[in-house]
Amino acid sequence: MASTLLTLFDDIAATFDDVSVMTKVAMEKTSGIITDDLAVNIGQVDGVEPTKELPTVFKIFLGALVNKAIIIPLVLLLVYYSPLILKYILLLGGLYLSYEGAHKVLDKLTKKKSSDSDKSEINIPIKDKIWGAIKTDFILSIEIIVIAQSTLSGTIMTQALSLFFIGFLICVLIYGLVALLIKIDDFGLWLTKKSYKKTGMFLIQSMPYIMRTLGFVGTVAMLLVGGEIIAHHFHLHFISINIIQGVITGLVAGLALCGIFSMFSALKNKIA
Repeated sequence: MASTLLTLFDDIAATFDDVSVMTKVAMEKTSGIITDDLAVNIGQVDGVEPTKELPTVFKIFLGALVNKAIIIPLVLLLVYYSPLILKYILLLGGLYLSYEGAHKVLDKLTKKKSSDSDKSEINIPIKDKIWGAIKTDFILSIEIIVIAQSTLSGTIMTQALSLFFIGFLICVLIYGLVALLIKIDDFGLWLTKKSYKKTGMFLIQSMPYIMRTLGFVGTVAMLLVGGEIIAHHFHLHFISINIIQGVITGLVAGLALCGIFSMFSALKNKIA
């Protein structure tokens, strides 16, 4: 009996050791997309009232955890039973990200420089912001989990444990950083009250530029990740620099989808 228990403990310890090693490797492989995910999500929280920023981030964090809980079993099932379906799910995700990125580019280009347009962006309902952030996280999470799974080996249980651990770490990392970034201006205000006025004012004044930069990076990240998925699916290779190719592919595909949806919308309005 004692030897059986010792063997069981040895097996459990070995499993968790394998999980820790594979988690480290998978995190390294997905670090680029994790960075993109951070940039995209910080842009989603932009414009939320200061008092509602942290509750909004927490709700998105919970939604992201639910996303991982749905995606991980689905990816493991598809990898073993129907990898072809997984490829097309990834393609749809890439098209969605490309569309979202291109839509943001068009919004920036066509936006009227008036206070009314600025207010309309700020007054987007928080529920819509949360739902949009969770949808985007879902697509990016599929890509992250698929890449992470491709680095794993061993039993299905070991892979599942590794992926759940990776998913939890990614959520804590991304939304922890988002929460810190959106509170930089509050920290700056606190410093001004503690006799560190110059440092505090620098943080407060730099926050709008930080948010704009991260918003830009988030848009580029959407186009890049979406474009890379599309390019990989159709074996496109027209530029040697993968990053440029990904952004161009994502932008072209996204603009094409924007045009198609605009045509359908115009036809629907005519019929109505």
